Amino acid sequence: MAFNPLKEKGIAPEKQLRTWHDIAHRHFNKNEVDCYTRTRQILMNGIEVEAWNFKHNFSRNTTDEQTQEFLAMTKRIEDQQQTTINWLTPSDQSVLETTLGYEQVAVDLTAWMAQNEPDLYVKETFDFGLLEDFDHLYRYSQWAYMQHGITPNDIVQGQTDIIFGRPTQHHHNCNILRLRTPYDKMTAAPQTKVNLYTLVAGEQQTHNFYAEHGMCYGNECLRETYAEIKDVEEEHVNMYESLIDPTESWYEKLLLHEFTEVCTYYNCMEDETDEMLKPIWEQFVDYEIGHLAVAAELFKKHEKRDPEEVIGSEIVYPCRFKSQKDYVAKVLKKEIDKRLGTDKDYMFIEDLPESWQSYVVQDMVGEDGSPSEVTIRVIEAQKHRDLVMASEDLEKDAYNLYRRGLQEKGLAPETVTPDEYKQMLKEEFEL
Repeated sequence: MAFNPLKEKGIAPEKQLRTWHDIAHRHFNKNEVDCYTRTRQILMNGIEVEAWNFKHNFSRNTTDEQTQEFLAMTKRIEDQQQTTINWLTPSDQSVLETTLGYEQVAVDLTAWMAQNEPDLYVKETFDFGLLEDFDHLYRYSQWAYMQHGITPNDIVQGQTDIIFGRPTQHHHNCNILRLRTPYDKMTAAPQTKVNLYTLVAGEQQTHNFYAEHGMCYGNECLRETYAEIKDVEEEHVNMYESLIDPTESWYEKLLLHEFTEVCTYYNCMEDETDEMLKPIWEQFVDYEIGHLAVAAELFKKHEKRDPEEVIGSEIVYPCRFKSQKDYVAKVLKKEIDKRLGTDKDYMFIEDLPESWQSYVVQDMVGEDGSPSEVTIRVIEAQKHRDLVMASEDLEKDAYNLYRRGLQEKGLAPETVTPDEYKQMLKEEFEL
């Protein structure tokens, strides 16, 4: 039977305050936690940060007293929920360990969405961004090993391949080219809306985490790698948020934010196997149903419309975490040489015009080299090759993929050449 959150009772916002002990005392064991429990925790932290940010912005742009009171009450609730979720991270989990979790979220979440996205234009954008986050996971994996002796499978548990994607040095674009054509709010499916609201929150939180923690390491190249990839995450937020219809009203966006929270918590609740986290998801589903009920009434009052016109009559699933290796490999082989086009579309390297705006950006930011490329030079000096944990099929095709992924223009100094990489592939990586 379909679950319609508009028909559920939930818990009223005025009954949602909790004690400091309940808010802050729980944390998981990093050595025992399932990788997808960690990804759910990371994603829901981003969902709550986005909800809190949005409500503060809305409260600065409304004079309606009833709306102000609802926002004032639930901003605090969202903040408390965010604390509970974010502080599930144990104190002994390093920044790089958490970082690998963030990139596993990005890869497997985006791959799930791409396969469940009804809008083909939006799907193409998901596939494009997917290969960039896939490469970030690979770059950070080298540092996790070099800095802490962590192998990627300590975190991703063999569910996500570790191998290069579209090279990070080629992710730096004229940010105007990242802008996409938005969906039409009147015709877009609820799945599309929730997918984008979820992914924007996730990418925004990834950017924020790198901005707030990238300086925690003394290694200059690692600090610069965080700065470089953080900049790409800004581009991702810009790209994904541009797909959202800008004519949605504040009340429509409020409704969609609350619906997205219900969907993501419900998704987590259904999939969670950890006995400590599952009750959190169950409780917060009820909290968000309570928020959604009030948001729906405000929407009806101010918009004179039925909320089901916007969100439909049943839950959608934006974050069903499971291994996406086969799908990612398929996209990688098909699109590693794909680039942003000049008309809110996509092109392949061989079709890019000489005047492509992103060449200018890449030449400027990469003038002294790309830290993500230097990362491979550093681990090559130590181990004679990079750390790869991928399917036999991907490793077999590594040289051709690497060659296809590199551009001739906009190439940073110190880039590992295809011939050098071919030589590296002959070496065994000894853990």
